[in-house]
Parts: sequence; C-alpha cells; structure tokens
Amino acid sequence: MKNNNQKLSRSLQSRHIQMIAIGGAIGTGLFLGSGSAIHTSGPSIILAYLIVGVFCFFMMRAIGELLMSDTTKHSFLDFVKEYLGDRMEFVTGWMYWFCWISLAMADLTATGIYIKFWFPSVPQWVAPFVILIFLYLTNRVNVRAFGEMESWFSLIKVAAIIILVVVGFALAILHFKVAGQHASFSNLVSHGGFFPTGGYGFLMAFQMVVFAFVGIEMVGLTAGETDDPVANLPKAINSLPIRIGLFYVGSMIAIMSVYPWNKITTTVSPFVQVFSGIGIAGAAGILNFVVLTAAMSATNSCLFSTSRTLHALSWGGNAPKSLARLNKAGVPTNSLNFSALVLFIIVILNFLMPASVFTLISGVSTINFVLVWVVLLWCHVKYRKANPAGAQTFRMPGYPVTDWVSLVFFVGILIFLLINPSTRVSMIISLVVFLVMVVMYEAIYKGKSVEQGG
Repeated sequence: MKNNNQKLSRSLQSRHIQMIAIGGAIGTGLFLGSGSAIHTSGPSIILAYLIVGVFCFFMMRAIGELLMSDTTKHSFLDFVKEYLGDRMEFVTGWMYWFCWISLAMADLTATGIYIKFWFPSVPQWVAPFVILIFLYLTNRVNVRAFGEMESWFSLIKVAAIIILVVVGFALAILHFKVAGQHASFSNLVSHGGFFPTGGYGFLMAFQMVVFAFVGIEMVGLTAGETDDPVANLPKAINSLPIRIGLFYVGSMIAIMSVYPWNKITTTVSPFVQVFSGIGIAGAAGILNFVVLTAAMSATNSCLFSTSRTLHALSWGGNAPKSLARLNKAGVPTNSLNFSALVLFIIVILNFLMPASVFTLISGVSTINFVLVWVVLLWCHVKYRKANPAGAQTFRMPGYPVTDWVSLVFFVGILIFLLINPSTRVSMIISLVVFLVMVVMYEAIYKGKSVEQGG
C-alpha cells in the first residue's frame, strides 16, 4: 500500500482544538430547534440542558482518559478495538460514519433553504453543491486548513451566542420594554412556574437537547492530529462545563427573560425573535447568516470526522486498505473522497426531500450518536477493569459511579425515544442499521475465515 509509513498530520494547535471542541458543543439544534423545545417544556429546558451537559462532560472525560492512556493511538476507535474487540470496532466505526453522514445531509439540505432567504430564485440544490465542493477542497489541502476553517465557523457561532446572552441579561436587569412587555428574570417562573408543561413536557425536551450536543465527542478524533495531545485535549475537555453554562443555559435564560416562554414562536428562531424584538436592523438576515454558518460548520466537521473514521477503520482491517492512504500533507484523501461522494447523494435528492425526511434524518443521526456514546462509556469501563489504576493523568472523576450512572442515563434516553411516538421510527431505523452492521461484520469475517481455511 502506498504511503504505508505515513501518519496523520499533527498540525492542529491548541487554538484549533479549543475551537473544534466548541464547534462540536454548539449544534444547529441550539439555533434551529430551541424554539420548539422551549414551547414543549418551558423554562425547565434550562435544567434539561444542565443534566445532559453533565453527562456529556462525564462521557468526554471517559474519552479523555482513554486518549491520555496511550497518545500513540489516533482516535477512540483504536480503544474500542483493544477493549471491546474487532466486532465492536467495526460496528461503532461504521455507525459513527453513518451518524455524521446523515447529519451532514440534513445540514446541507438546510443550507439550500438558508441561501434562498437572500436569493429566492436560486434552485435549492445549488447551495449544497457549491458548499460541499468548497469544503471538500479545503479539507484536501491539509488538516491545518480544516482547523482554521472550523475555528472561524465556531467563532461566528460563539459571537452570536455571547451577544445574545449579554444583551438578554442587560435587558432583564434594566427591565427594558420589548414588544410591549418588560424583560425580567421573573419571566422564568411567572408564567406557569418552572415546569409549566409538567413532567412529561420536561422529558420531551430531552430529545432536542441531546440533538444540540451531538458531535461533542469529535474532539476525540483530533488526538492523532494535534501537535501536543497531552496538553491540548485535557484543556479542551475541561473547558466544556464553561461552554455549557454560557452557550446553552445562558442563552436559554436570556431568551426566556426577554420573552416569556409561552410567547416564543416555533416558526422563527428564538434568536431572531429576540434580536428583532429589541429593534436591531436586519436581525433576520444576521441570524440567517449565523445558522448558515452553523450548517456549514456541521458539514465541515462531517468531512473531517468521517474521513478519519474511515482511515481508522481501514487501519483496523474493517474497511478497504485503500481508504488508509494519505497524501503528502497527511490527509486521508481516499476516505475524504468516499465521504464527499456519498454526500453528493443529497444534492441529487434535494428536489425530492420533504421536510419530514429532514426531521427523520436528524432523529436517526441523534440516536446513532447516543448509541456511540454508550459504546465509548462501556469501553472506558472495560479499560478501567483492565487497568484499575487508570491513566497517569486525566482520570475519570468519580469512577466507577460516574461511568455507570452515565450509562444508565443514556440508555434511559434511548428507551424514552423508542417509547415516544414522534421518535419511534427514527429509533427503529437506527436499531436496524446497528443490527445490519453486526450481520455485515459476521458475513465479511466468516468469508475471510473460509478463504483462509481454503
């Protein structure tokens, strides 16, 4: 195999890792889906973000300890292979690839809708086509180009959220009059209490809240391409609670302080509603640019993560050997080509894709991410059983309680999504894909065994 001795480029710096981690923590669900989530649960969504954020932090610390235990490994898939075996590496790797492909398909479709805001006569397939080509070419150059691109995408998202939080808190403190009513922190409890839709409404919010966190584990794929993983990865993971507090909890408090939860509409992003309500000129256009950037960021992350996942699968013998080939810049170009080619399907299908399919794809992607999180937590449990002392640095806090409680929580989320009629179809599709991967592994490796025996 050509370039067999080449390794993934280690050109991601601390700044890149920090911004990639932030970008992974800010999903399009925060911008696009928070309105419906607020409508479903009211102010209790703040508690839902806190709860999911805590368990995502534990999941990230588990990944962090795995990565710090052996920095020669390139991604968390290497640890899945070592502690859960070849079968789970194959299934988890391809499931993770499918997670990002399905999410990126939804986001690419969304870019076509966003572009039509400014250019209504442009066909909806044009934007996904142009954006995919641009991001593909950028990712081909080198991993540093990806890091720079994702840094700027994340910076735009962060800036929008910080402005919202600062403006919202200022309006609440000053009791500023917005759209005929006064902004105040009392709006969080004065319209039916903190749980206005009851316990069921609170539980229903977890679907969209979890969707907002998908991709947060992507920092675990950057281990092989950071110039100093021992210093950079712990820093990125440990800053997660601050990001959760500011970006999710802070933005929800700001939005529902400016507008009571029952005044938030589901047809417009609550970010747009707040900025429009306080009279900022061109608010809709500004926020449309932000959500377009968020969708491009998700697609950019997809091209990176899927190509590195395929590269890891290839090295593990779970994908064609050609997918491990690197170019002179240390980029797995064949893996990148394959992922981009699959994504072009959404350009072709954009004419035929109704809104219901967009929702379905997003749901499938979310559930698959949670399945991968469960596997990674279980992998950490197996690692600690094999290594009771744990890693020398960056150990999982509260082990083994935090591992088991996190596993119970995420499995509980999956059970609830199966019971919930609105997500049942997505859950069934995800389980079918999981089982298909298991069957594929058995068929492929039994075939290999027969050939070798013959």
